Amino acid sequence: MAAKAATSTIPIVFTGVADPLGAGLVESLGRPGANVTGMSAQASDIVGKQLQILQEFVPRDKAVAVLLNPDTPFSASALQQLRIATQAGPTALVVFEARTADQVSAGFEAAVKAGTAGLLLLEDPLTIGLRRQVAELAARLRLPTIYTLRDFPEVGGLISYGIDLRQMNRRAAEHVDKILKGAKPADLPVQQPHEDSAGHQYQGCQGARPRGYLRHCSPAPTR
Repeated sequence: MAAKAATSTIPIVFTGVADPLGAGLVESLGRPGANVTGMSAQASDIVGKQLQILQEFVPRDKAVAVLLNPDTPFSASALQQLRIATQAGPTALVVFEARTADQVSAGFEAAVKAGTAGLLLLEDPLTIGLRRQVAELAARLRLPTIYTLRDFPEVGGLISYGIDLRQMNRRAAEHVDKILKGAKPADLPVQQPHEDSAGHQYQGCQGARPRGYLRHCSPAPTR
């Protein structure tokens, strides 16, 4: 947003923005308008798949916690997708909100007290910055937690499932190349990831890994 506010003429290509439409970066995904375009990190099927993977680690008839920052534009749409994913099954969602570091810790502890079997984290800049503390907290509380970014398993988190940021950056470079060759950002649609551009990464056995699911303990590469 700061870059967009600074200029209305210099082309801007963003990458990894969860909800560029909700954040007000573009007028529409198909016709961004103005001088901004890029790569959206929002994929409608990813949070549903994350829930499905988490259910491999926890009893399906137990509630699952969702921790989110309600001020993040993507949170509302992601939560709606999760609710749709649970409509046909026995899994209930218990939602906790966190805008500060203390609220992140309190959210995890409240999820345990509420008896939830696992937690799905909808990351924002705060939790990404706290990823090591978050992973350690989940392990200490023995709460199986799934993340979107592979940064979390790399510091001890249980598992992540999300888009391949390296591939996204390569696609952003293709947008830059088109602009340098004369294309207008307003005419370049915002690109969205598909499930086949997503990948997962399992971390080694942690305190958060439930007994009986050791078949998931060996590391698996992101595809």
